Amino acid sequence: MLAVKIKPFTKPILIMKNTIHSIVTNSNDSVTLRLMTEHDLAMLYEWLNRSHIVEWWGGEEARPTLADVQEQYLPSVLAQESVTPYIAMLNGEPIGYAQSYVALGSGDGRWEEETDPGVRGIDQLLANASQLGKGLGTKLVRALVELLFNDPEVTKIQTDPSPSNLRAIRCYEKAGFERQGTVTTPYGPAVYMVQTRQAFERTRSDA
Repeated sequence: MLAVKIKPFTKPILIMKNTIHSIVTNSNDSVTLRLMTEHDLAMLYEWLNRSHIVEWWGGEEARPTLADVQEQYLPSVLAQESVTPYIAMLNGEPIGYAQSYVALGSGDGRWEEETDPGVRGIDQLLANASQLGKGLGTKLVRALVELLFNDPEVTKIQTDPSPSNLRAIRCYEKAGFERQGTVTTPYGPAVYMVQTRQAFERTRSDA
């Protein structure tokens, strides 16, 4: 599952405090997104120090302290910046983290040529290594994509996994993303993957 180190963003946007969304396949297999709260920060800190996440979240040298996590993520929890953070739930239990953000003006060296205010970037991770490769990552991404496209102002969703993160690339492809070449990020080269509103709506109409 995708995990990349995220820098904080500073451009404020309106965040819907009651946002929640889920992809349900049967009564025992649902992925739900709820907004992250301040009470989740200690849990996120523990997740970000798990080996399978550290590998794609900046490496060993970037392992965060609890203070680091509080400093970096509390502003988004308090809706003081353009990142909207979520906790992914499976049958009432937290299984991962996800976030969306306005690509335009994100200010961290990513998407510097973006001109469309309707474009959203996404990142996410699964907390438990034992749940990798079971389709939960795809369900999580699909739930996040559908949630974002519920906003009529969102035109496109994009992301940039490492070329070496084949699990993440396959996950995004299963969730409807297409490869659009490569991009250069502050963390090195990345695969540019996109899902447009038109492609999303076409997939829904064909279902």
